[in-house]
Amino acid sequence: MREQHWFAQKRFGYGAVPVTWQGWLTTLAYLALIAAIALKAPGDMLKAGLMLPLTLAYVYFIWTKTDGGFRWRWGRKD
Repeated sequence: MREQHWFAQKRFGYGAVPVTWQGWLTTLAYLALIAAIALKAPGDMLKAGLMLPLTLAYVYFIWTKTDGGFRWRWGRKD
């Protein structure tokens, strides 16, 4: 059985976009956590110290759940 991918490669540029409800849910959860940190954490260094590992973990998660991984794309050439 093939693993279900929650994200698809972008048509132009680098990265991925959510294509399933699970992908959209994780994206909204990530944005909510970033907003909560931005509003509630005292001090810029603490905010950066919390946001950076969260963002790296989120990008890694997206990379593992993207069909075909990440690469630069110029459109529908392939």
